[in-house]
Order: sequence, then structure tokens, then C-alpha cells
Amino acid sequence: MSSAGTDTRMDRAAVKATTMKINSSRFGEIEVDDQRVMNFPKGLLGFPDYQHYVLIEAGQDSYFWWLQSVDKPDLAFIVTDPTLFIPTYKVPVRMDQISQLELNTADDAQVLVIVNKRGETLTGNLQGPLVVNVKNCVGEQLVLSDRRFTTRVPLVEVKAAVHAQSA
Repeated sequence: MSSAGTDTRMDRAAVKATTMKINSSRFGEIEVDDQRVMNFPKGLLGFPDYQHYVLIEAGQDSYFWWLQSVDKPDLAFIVTDPTLFIPTYKVPVRMDQISQLELNTADDAQVLVIVNKRGETLTGNLQGPLVVNVKNCVGEQLVLSDRRFTTRVPLVEVKAAVHAQSA
């Protein structure tokens, strides 16, 4: 029992964060805050056995991140926030999905899409977005039936690096 005026909730900042080391084929051994590990109970499409991931910055001030598997060092995906490229993109989330993810408000949800490179274009899988509850780090990859969006929606063109040649 708490006395009047005493807050019984834990102050998240007061809880000492613990870190864990994970292996990555791209980055070697990295240390991450274990509170940042995202749990996808159903896994991702094609990878149902791998349920724990962390986001790793692809570069400073980048719009892209690596979604690195905690359990499989060579499993990682490039992801991005699709609204950075398509501001009108909205994900319809069903009531059962809202319940499973324990989403209280839309602000608790972060939407990411997996990015692929096709030729000189980076595309996003807008038909299979990842929805993550930022409060409890539980996520799910949805499969949208809306055919306006496909698995390869162009996001941005990438320019090939120009290499100087000496005469």
C-alpha cells in the first residue's frame, strides 16, 4: 500500500537500463539497450522463427535503419518510415490487431516498411508494413488487402557513385 502523495509507478528513467550483446554479420558484436528489443510474436513474413529485433542506425541523419535480428546474425532488413516518402500512406489496423499490440492511441504506433533496391530505385513494401507499439516494443507485420499499395512502391532514386578517372 502506498501512502498519500506517493507515486507507486516506476519512474522509467530511474530503472537502470541493462544492455545485451548481439552478433551481426554486418556490424560484428554490438551492444544494445535490452529495452529497445522489439518482439514480433508471429515473426516476419518468411521468418516466423525469428521474433526479436533491434533497430540500428544506417547512418547519421539517415531516413533508413537496419532491423537486425537478435537471434540470427545474418538476418537484417533495411526499413524506413514510409510517410517520409509518401505522406498520405495510412495503415488500417483492425481491432484485434490493436488489442494484440496493446495500442492505446495512434501515437503509440510506429509504422515501418522493408526497403529493397531494384536497379537505381529504393522501393518499400507498403503492402506488408510493420506496426510497432513504441511503449511495449511489440510489433506485427500486417498484410494489407488494399491493392493501391504493392510490395515494391518506389520511394527514392539512388544515384550511382561517380568515380574520377585519371588520364
